[in-house]
Amino acid sequence: MAKPLVAIVGRPNVGKSTLFNRLVGGQVAIVEDIPGVTRDRLYRDSEWRGYEFTLVDTGGITEGPGGLEAAVRRQAEQAVNEADVVLFLVDAREGLTANDLAVAEILRRSGRPVILVANKVENFTDLSSLADFYQLGLGDPLPISAAHGMNVGDLLDRVVELLPRRVEGEGRGGIRVAIVGRPNVGKSSLVNRLLGEERVIVSEIPGTTRDAVDTHFKKNDKEYILIDTAGIRRKARITTSTERYSVQRAFRAVDRADVVLVVLDATEGVTNQDKRIAGYSHEKGKASIIIVNKWDLIPKDDKTLERYRKAVLYELAFMDYAPVLFVSALTGQRIHQVLPLVDEVAMEAKRRVPTSTLNTVVQESVFLTPPPAKIYYATQVGIQPPTVVFFTSDPEAIPLSYRRYLENQLRRAFGFKGTPLRLIFRESKGGRAT
Repeated sequence: MAKPLVAIVGRPNVGKSTLFNRLVGGQVAIVEDIPGVTRDRLYRDSEWRGYEFTLVDTGGITEGPGGLEAAVRRQAEQAVNEADVVLFLVDAREGLTANDLAVAEILRRSGRPVILVANKVENFTDLSSLADFYQLGLGDPLPISAAHGMNVGDLLDRVVELLPRRVEGEGRGGIRVAIVGRPNVGKSSLVNRLLGEERVIVSEIPGTTRDAVDTHFKKNDKEYILIDTAGIRRKARITTSTERYSVQRAFRAVDRADVVLVVLDATEGVTNQDKRIAGYSHEKGKASIIIVNKWDLIPKDDKTLERYRKAVLYELAFMDYAPVLFVSALTGQRIHQVLPLVDEVAMEAKRRVPTSTLNTVVQESVFLTPPPAKIYYATQVGIQPPTVVFFTSDPEAIPLSYRRYLENQLRRAFGFKGTPLRLIFRESKGGRAT
């Protein structure tokens, strides 16, 4: 059973992300003195006095007319509609604002339990400055300082009092799928198409996604966690600390993923930055799928797809094990193939080959093409990625070309579709490991 949801909402720059980080016990959400840094919903699990719940950080709600401000507001409203408890943050230093009144109206319409939280309180003995917040009609404001942790324990006590008693549920599981790529290649559109709803903000403005956003969902009785990430620019084009943190989080999303979707823009082909992003996933040993998005924009004949596939794999030769899927997040073309392919490569990354079966293939490969040094036997020692140790008379004598030959032989025999292979060569004396 899913954990209860606790949403943190408010206008921009009231300290929502600071409180979010405080409650989850780490630097998860980006915190800066720039309004509008948090845009998508950001989910993390937390616990207080034995009660488990999921916190949702949201973008600042404003009365802006449209565009990105409206999309951020819509995301926050969806978080409120999902939540079991809402923490409504206001700024005790600045006092009541028109945006606070607008947020309060949204919360009253939602019918959700609301805790009014006055953040940035510096003097807990004189709370007269909080009097104006009673105009919101949401009860007594609870004073806290998220930055210093003051009164946060009392806030959590209030949260626990309002939580539905569903704490016996297990944590959210499933295949963790990171969606990575350069800015504006369609990552968030792909996530929304997979989910069948506007879960993350889609905009033609590069850099709209800044945090790595986890979304848990089920499809055909299988569980997934989609991790939408910020567009990864070249270092020379990263101009702000916010963007630098976003890129760091995107790479960390790869670190914790089971499967990585490397998204390319069909209209631009494979760029050097695409190679860098794909290379990071490869070096981390992650099962990967190359997603060529915006395929609907490419003029085609009966040979276009195969010609393009060969061009992509030529540029990403180090990742030639990865399947290439041509999709359109805009039209939905081939989107239904993404998750079955995720299932397949996730399973291949966990494949274990019995030692006897493995050595049969290795012995046949050595017989067909003898190596420059003796290879006595091999054994698989790990998964994700599958890792095979070869015991040989002289590891340094085995050239890269022969190692590649052995990898190809293993793939021909056992598949390992979509996953890197790690081949390790160790010295052995007379067939025994040293």
